[in-house]
Amino acid sequence: MSKYIKIFFNATLAICLSSSIIFAQNYQLPKYQKFKLANGLTVYLMEQKEVPVINVSVVLPAGAIYDGTKAGLASLTATALKHGTKSYTKTQLDEELDFIGAYVNTYASKESASLSAKFATKDKEKVLSIIKEVLLEPTFDNTEFEKEKKRLLTNLDQQKESPRSVLPAYFDKFMYGNHVYGNIIQGKKSTVSPLMVEDVKTFYKENYLPETSAIAVVGDFNSAEMKNTLTSLLGSWKKGTKAQENLANKPILKPTGNRVLLINKDDARETTFNIGAAGISRNNPDFVAIDVVNTLFGGRFTSMLNDELRVNTGLTYGANSRYSPLKTGGTFAISTFTANKTTEAAIDKALEVLDKLHKNGIDENSLASAKNYVKGQFPPLYETAGQLSGLLTQMFWYNFDESFINNFEKNVDGLTLEKAKSIIDTYFPKDKLQFVLVGKSAEIKKIAEKYGPITEVQIKEEIKD
Repeated sequence: MSKYIKIFFNATLAICLSSSIIFAQNYQLPKYQKFKLANGLTVYLMEQKEVPVINVSVVLPAGAIYDGTKAGLASLTATALKHGTKSYTKTQLDEELDFIGAYVNTYASKESASLSAKFATKDKEKVLSIIKEVLLEPTFDNTEFEKEKKRLLTNLDQQKESPRSVLPAYFDKFMYGNHVYGNIIQGKKSTVSPLMVEDVKTFYKENYLPETSAIAVVGDFNSAEMKNTLTSLLGSWKKGTKAQENLANKPILKPTGNRVLLINKDDARETTFNIGAAGISRNNPDFVAIDVVNTLFGGRFTSMLNDELRVNTGLTYGANSRYSPLKTGGTFAISTFTANKTTEAAIDKALEVLDKLHKNGIDENSLASAKNYVKGQFPPLYETAGQLSGLLTQMFWYNFDESFINNFEKNVDGLTLEKAKSIIDTYFPKDKLQFVLVGKSAEIKKIAEKYGPITEVQIKEEIKD
């Protein structure tokens, strides 16, 4: 590379980085309307005229926390919304959306069920009518339900071959125990197999309620017209006959010491593991500060964890840390994988990095770097109509407002070294660590014993309640 090309490249990079940071500092959430229909459904409207496209996001109180003893029911119900409606069979619905280049997706998560859609403005009447039928008038076709259940059962079998596929469910169950946050979203073979379409119909009737749900529409439309359209389409959605209880409000029992869950996979050549602890809820007032510190610790490629475990020691191809916040709780986890023979070295190195974070803290240059990175990454999260519609329903679900967006840069810049030290002391675990390992027990069990009392299970077995 010539001297002049280097100069041009460096100058261009500097301009891009500078622009990114300026964009973050000036970014404000675009204007939107918020109102409720008579049935209690919360509606967000945000006009974005740049592209003739509309995105829709819907969030409903119908996640896996309401499965009870029928793990997998919330997920199957969300999927079954598209198995046919009053006016369309499943095939007709799929063909209609494909023909106009639109999509409507439905799915369930730990706490909620969701619908997302994207379509051309010219097709808004047709697609909004379809969305209305999917939400209010699903037929829950038995034949399609049985097909979906069969696919799910096959997938549950296949997951047993992939440590990274099963680890999240094992980790959540180990962390949350009998709390509903430990419910397995996809379910288990023993709970999915007996499910019938009548179970889905009952779950839908009890949990798909307008008064605790929200819809966000973002894109190229007229707000007054869209308000009238949504009122006409969704105003007939009937409220529930009784108030829905938030089952997640019950206390989460925290572990009193280190524990190890060893998931034996006899043919494993690697050990995949999480080192975890209690995390935070989404409405934690220190949410932004925690994100900045975690970015430095394990949230980006140049993090402390990845530098030590990948770059400096070559123990893994990648290591990270993350907070997974929910409405009333959450988890923290260090995650990576390594060869069987380097299992002990990788776990010890991860713990060493965590210990260094507590003992040495972070310096001014590192904090500045993390701040700039977080600010630079922030605006691209909310650029598209789809991202913005999702943000609005998140604001509803987690009960935060536009100040999170509008004050983001201010809150990032306000993080001092003193505050960062307090964040580390308060939220990053020092003890009572929970180790979840998927690997070959014959080679790693002796190693695992040094980290705490072991519970051993077989990967081919079901997760126990």
